[in-house]
Amino acid sequence: MNEDIKEERTDPAEAQEAQEPQEPAPQPEAPAEPQQKAAEAPAAPEPPAAKPKKEPFKGKAREVEGLKAKLDAAEKKAAEIKDQLLRTAAEYENFRKRSARESDRKFNDGVSFAVNQILAILDTLEMAAGAACSDENYKKGVVMTLDKAAQALQKLNITEIEALGKPFDPNLMNAVQQVPAAEGQESGTVVTVYQKGYRIGDQIIRHASVVVAE
Repeated sequence: MNEDIKEERTDPAEAQEAQEPQEPAPQPEAPAEPQQKAAEAPAAPEPPAAKPKKEPFKGKAREVEGLKAKLDAAEKKAAEIKDQLLRTAAEYENFRKRSARESDRKFNDGVSFAVNQILAILDTLEMAAGAACSDENYKKGVVMTLDKAAQALQKLNITEIEALGKPFDPNLMNAVQQVPAAEGQESGTVVTVYQKGYRIGDQIIRHASVVVAE
């Protein structure tokens, strides 16, 4: 009987634990599916937005075009200036030539006027030199004076018009008389010079007075 009583005396805590329902032991979790893992994995960073491509040659092309336009404008301006300079040089050259001609003409006019004043004296000396004279010293002095006068005229670029034996030229000569042509003499030939003619360059100072064969 005592043994039965011992068996009935149990620990109240153990009795309570025996009476409380025991929770099932935790089961190990099954490995997650690959898809679930992929979903739970952190998302990959999105690639950065593509930047617009730069076109370095396009800017260079515009710069080259601008420089070419400036070069064309500069060449055009240089051509205009060159043409203007050529025109100015041509005008100056024409002015210089015209001025030189006018200066020469004025000089020749002055010389012609002065020479015309002494041609009558030279004509008298020419007649004296050609006249018969018994005084040789006198005649020699006249000839020497004519030689000096010829040298002075030469320095002034004054030349005598060649007329004797030449065909008559109305631009250089005045015919004061016509005579029958001698045998073998061509018509229109100057046979005698009454008065010498002179010119300076192309300008006539005095026409030669001549006799012409018919």
